[in-house]
Amino acid sequence: MAEAERIIGTPDTPDADRDGQDRDIEDRDLRDRDGREPAGADGTKAEAERPRGRRRIAVLFAVAAFAYLLDLVSKMIVVAKLEHHEPIEVVGDWLRFEAIRNAGAAFGFGEAFTVIFTVIAAAVIVVIFRLARKLYSLPWAIALGLLLGGALGNLTDRIFRSPGVFEGAVVDFIAPKHFAVFNLADSAIVCGGVLIVLLSFRGLDPDGTVHKD
Repeated sequence: MAEAERIIGTPDTPDADRDGQDRDIEDRDLRDRDGREPAGADGTKAEAERPRGRRRIAVLFAVAAFAYLLDLVSKMIVVAKLEHHEPIEVVGDWLRFEAIRNAGAAFGFGEAFTVIFTVIAAAVIVVIFRLARKLYSLPWAIALGLLLGGALGNLTDRIFRSPGVFEGAVVDFIAPKHFAVFNLADSAIVCGGVLIVLLSFRGLDPDGTVHKD
């Protein structure tokens, strides 16, 4: 019997062939209509990750908005109440509030390169917006949000404060003893940068994947 089957061959199963042909036609129709392969396991995963990515982006912009508004309000109060007045001692002579106009980078460095620092801040903002499209990590969302809020805070001063557009002096007011005067935007940038360094050391990427060197 086995030898006969080998010689003659196994009879075809029309129903199975017809079902396979129908599935092929449906797949081709889906590709023609949508312009992509039918969603399988990878498609389902992508659909599930999309809402999570949107939530991370929302966290990024919420943190950025909070840092930006806190910096903006603090500078408005400093300009209105503290500028051209005596410094306010917060913790003896170890910490005081003193209004300073800073034409340089964070902590008063590089006052001769105001325009360059303005361009760098704008470039940082653009890079963060591009990274946000592939953001699936909550810690990265917080770190980038702090960077974005701080960069926007100081960039606002560069654009709208005297002596002119893109050359404006940043308002600094936090003056620890034996340290440079800075503001809340500088603090947000430093905190965001430190968090990014820690995440990089741990091997966590913005898309949520973990790599080991």
